[in-house]
Amino acid sequence: MRKYGGIGALLALLVALTSCKSTQPTAPASAPTAAEAAPPMILTATVPLEGVKGRFDHFASGKGRVFVSGLGNNSVEVIDLFQGTRSHEIMGVPNPQGVAFSPEANKLFVASEKGKLYIYDGDSYKLITTLDFDGGADNLRYDAATKRVYVGCGDDEKNSAIAAVDAMTNKRLDEVYKLGGEPESFQLEKNGPNIYVNVPDLKQIVVINRTTKELARWPVTVAQNFPMALDEADHRVIVGTREPATLSVFDTSTGKMVASVPTVQDTDDLYYSAERKRVYVPGRAGSIWVYQQTDPDHYNIISKIPTVVGAGTAGYFGRQGKGFDRFYLAVSAGANSNAEVRIYTLQD
Repeated sequence: MRKYGGIGALLALLVALTSCKSTQPTAPASAPTAAEAAPPMILTATVPLEGVKGRFDHFASGKGRVFVSGLGNNSVEVIDLFQGTRSHEIMGVPNPQGVAFSPEANKLFVASEKGKLYIYDGDSYKLITTLDFDGGADNLRYDAATKRVYVGCGDDEKNSAIAAVDAMTNKRLDEVYKLGGEPESFQLEKNGPNIYVNVPDLKQIVVINRTTKELARWPVTVAQNFPMALDEADHRVIVGTREPATLSVFDTSTGKMVASVPTVQDTDDLYYSAERKRVYVPGRAGSIWVYQQTDPDHYNIISKIPTVVGAGTAGYFGRQGKGFDRFYLAVSAGANSNAEVRIYTLQD
């Protein structure tokens, strides 16, 4: 994941936000008053990460645990999902980025910016093997149906791709999709063949059909399209951009942008809850913006939750059990404070 600008740049961007106008069509009636009155998430716990330095990158979950890559600390932090405590720390991964867990293989996969994919045993955390990726490895996605880990890799026109690894055998597969530009966030369809990939260098969303192996390219008129979520049921791809800061939504049947509204500055993650029809967008400007989807083409801001400047890495994995619906936000260490993961409980 790419580096971000300093605090001064963030403040300048915040000023610019006040002049940013929505480009979506006229929306239907505002979200219900009750949705506005009740906070969509409440801070309920924090997990101290003493000794962890530098910024974070990506989250994953599996077997009752949450994993977060400490990119600046060369570590992966392991948090017990239900106890809300740090249970383990994997050291020695140079600049870890994407993380993914395969419950079928009982393995943890960690992508390194320095050009390797690290594969660990899911119980002992012992290193099993590593695989090389030219130009580095970043975002990871696990497909339980095929037991494959998809790897966003590369850093230039020639080596940038989405590649695949067999989670059971730890072998790279021949399934490689050349993109022509460095990939950022990407999402897999569960009920279809497509992979949707943000390629900000090309100002495109690249659509990979895993059945036909064909690629389609959608132009993105707003720049720096980094995070992405998928509303598969409503045939929508939801993208966060930075120039300007928008939440932009694309119809997967046409590739056309159907909505674009202002959002928090410098976002690196966003999540969609199909259960609540809400989008959660953390930004390094220091807040989480929450949107209510009134229909697939309209999104109303219902809350702006203050956090910490620089805290843009988050994880959300859906409801984990009755009454257990948590959102995780990584906060880097400050001059007088330890790093931590903040745990928010989502509300209707």
